[in-house]
Parts: sequence; C-alpha cells; structure tokens
Amino acid sequence: MVPVERRRRIARLVEANGSVTVAALEEEFGISPMTARRDLVALEREGRVQRTHGGAVLSGFAAHEDSFQRRLGEQVAAKGRLARAAAGLAEPGETIFIDSSTSAYYAAKRILEEGLRVTLLTNSVPVMELFTASRATNVELVGMGGSLRRLTLSFVGPHTVRTVGAHFADKVFFSVKGLMDSGYLSDPDPLEAEVKRAMIEQSQEPVLLADGTKFEQRGLSLITHVREVAYVLAADAPEDRMVALAEGGAEVRSV
Repeated sequence: MVPVERRRRIARLVEANGSVTVAALEEEFGISPMTARRDLVALEREGRVQRTHGGAVLSGFAAHEDSFQRRLGEQVAAKGRLARAAAGLAEPGETIFIDSSTSAYYAAKRILEEGLRVTLLTNSVPVMELFTASRATNVELVGMGGSLRRLTLSFVGPHTVRTVGAHFADKVFFSVKGLMDSGYLSDPDPLEAEVKRAMIEQSQEPVLLADGTKFEQRGLSLITHVREVAYVLAADAPEDRMVALAEGGAEVRSV
C-alpha cells in the first residue's frame, strides 16, 4: 500500500475511534513502529490528528483538566438535577461504583442525604470524606486505593484498576470530559479514563451523568462508546445530541 493511501486510512481510523496507537497501526497495516510514527507526523502536519505518547488523537481534543475544587462549583444546578435523577435509579441493596467526577460526587451526596440502603465503591477521596461525615447508617462504602492524583483528588493506576476489576456492581454513576458526535466518551487523563472504563465494564447498568457542557468538549483519552452505557441522564443537552445518543443504544433521559 502506498503511503498516501495508508495515511488516508489511518485518518479514517482516528476519525471513527477518536484515537489510535502505534501498536494498532503496526498490526493493522503490517508496518514498523518507525513507519507508523512517520505517518502520524505527516497527518499532524496536515492538521488531521494530534500526536500523543504512543499514538494520536483527533485534532481539537483537550488535554486541559481543571481541579476537582474548581469543577465542583460549576453547573451546580444541573448537577443537582442529575444527582436527584441518579439517586432515583438506585435500588435498595444495590452496589454502585462512583467515579472521581463532580457529577458523581453530587450523586453520592444525594444518596447519603436520602440514606439509601446501598454500597458505594469509589476511588474519589471527596466521596470518602462525605461518607465519614455522614450519619447515613444504611450506606456502606468500599474505597478503591492506588496512586493519588492531587488535581482530581482520586486514586488511579494499576492497583486501582485491579481493585475495581475484583468487584461487580449493579450500576456506576460516572461523568466524562466530553461526548463526541460519533458517540465516543473521553477524558483528559488516560489514568482516569482507565479507571472509568474498568468501572463501566464491571457494572451491569452504567449510568452517564452529563450536563450541557459535556456536549461542547472533547477529552484527550478515549473511555468507551455510548453503546456500552445503559442510561444517559442529561441536563440542558441539545435535542439533536439527545436523539443521537438514543440512536447509539442508550436510554436517554432529560432531567
């Protein structure tokens, strides 16, 4: 295959999946790592991809990530509605993963306030702090330890992923940096994305909490596709994007 055609196909792969790795290109096209990197350099010069360590993502993806404290004060009303809807999905006796997002934090806070009889499994230090200060005797909590990210106040890394993988849950309440038109979910940090992905895989009914800003952004790291999600709870979301998410296979609810 001539380089021009191969690069065209690589660009289509990135457009379809949101990202690609050098290892995947080696396997797909039978080329060396050096050739794969040269192709990605050429595509980056054309503005079609943005190179990362070990691969590339679509141009325009955001690597920027705000701190947990800053995000906690944004879209508060929308996150409150999402939290109320999420708590309404929780059934007595269920086990629920809570990720490190502020939207999931608000959901956990609502669950504790209502005293629902559930078990929460989380890598979020603020959620753990909520639990220690709560008088909700019906709620149990399992902490997922690992390497602490100060920016997000969450545990990440191989130990966290292994701990998540050692548990099964009825649901996971999670959020993302952004949702692509193609249905892919993304996050700024690959370690956070890895933990979210593990929680989704270990949950019977993954529940995505999305305020309107999530439809305007894209993260650097791919998490999964919306078809792996059971419910999308959306606040202030564009109607056309709601329809697209439903067509992707999830049950979409506006809150």
